[in-house]
Amino acid sequence: MKNWFSNIGPGTLVTAAFIGPGTVTICTLAGAQHGYSLLWALILSIIACIVLQEMAARLGVVTQKGLSEVLKSQFDNKLIRFLFLSVIISAIVIGNSAYEAGNISGGTLGLSVILGESNIVIDDFSFNYLSLVIGTIAFLLLYFGNYKILERGLIVLVLLMSLAFTITAIMTKPDVELLIHGFIPNFESDNLFMVIGLIGTTVVPYNLFLHAATVKEKWNNPKQLPYVRKDTIISIVLGGIISISIIISSTVISKNTSIEGVVDLAKSLEPLFGAFAKYILSIGLLAAGVTSAITAPLAAAYVIKGCMGWDIGLKDKKFRMVWMIVLVLGIVFSSLNIKPIRIIQFAQIANGLLLPIITSFLLWVMNKKDVLGKYTNSIWQNSIGFMILLLVIFLGIRGIYNAI
Repeated sequence: MKNWFSNIGPGTLVTAAFIGPGTVTICTLAGAQHGYSLLWALILSIIACIVLQEMAARLGVVTQKGLSEVLKSQFDNKLIRFLFLSVIISAIVIGNSAYEAGNISGGTLGLSVILGESNIVIDDFSFNYLSLVIGTIAFLLLYFGNYKILERGLIVLVLLMSLAFTITAIMTKPDVELLIHGFIPNFESDNLFMVIGLIGTTVVPYNLFLHAATVKEKWNNPKQLPYVRKDTIISIVLGGIISISIIISSTVISKNTSIEGVVDLAKSLEPLFGAFAKYILSIGLLAAGVTSAITAPLAAAYVIKGCMGWDIGLKDKKFRMVWMIVLVLGIVFSSLNIKPIRIIQFAQIANGLLLPIITSFLLWVMNKKDVLGKYTNSIWQNSIGFMILLLVIFLGIRGIYNAI
């Protein structure tokens, strides 16, 4: 048992990354607007996430390279390689900078529910000091922490999120019969956009890069793949439980009050279950913001490292410079209450293009025996992977259309 627990870790980075303020908000709105009827979509997104992340993790362990390094090595033509790397760098770095602002803002929402108003207004200038608090926490963990410290810190925060949101869901006392019906697929047209949103917040392109890069920090032998799979499955399922708990909570609470966001959900808990309930949910939101604020810059740094062929570690100046840029941009946009609409639109377009492209290349590489040897995809893995590819192509087109 001790040996098994010692092999848990990298998968929690994936969970920490996709359970951010965006996921919390989407799940809150899904529950408030559609009740339990979209729980099946979460199950679908969890399965898709597990399949793709397992491939990325297997690639990282077997090759001892990151996803960007492996993909780059498959292109002999310099022009194609340049274009491919340009798309990846643009989507990951600029996109993560935009989403980092959302991660930090989400963390400040959790603190503001507890501490109250956090904006400092001087004439026409408004400044949110809590953004600096969240940003400083993320900076200290990234700057002074080695991989083991980051991993253990994120494990604690993910467990904290799990407890906070699960306790909140239990306190709402959901109708079990209606809850079970929510896991039966329902393809009504008015649910389509929310289904896409739930899947899009779970299956994230930069997580594939992050997972492939970090597993080799812990494992270096294909014989350890059973541990890799257990870590991946447990971590992502844990993230799914968090998302399900948020939908349950918002479904029940929305029957008594209007909910337009997670802050409304937190405040609505107080008159029904006491002040402590509000604080439990706020702590969960704070943890979601901090974990995503750490993993988004970290993922960007790993991607650039692989694309540029840098043989460096977490403490190297170039590695630190990348995540610092992403983190600082996030703090600036968040603290000044600037809504980076254009940047977010670009991020949506870039990620809408990137996810189908990366999924396609991942499936292609996972079938190359000269890369993976006997650890290539099985028939069922390819079948499920191809269905997921069709799904993310549709998701990407929808995301680009919405952004434009």
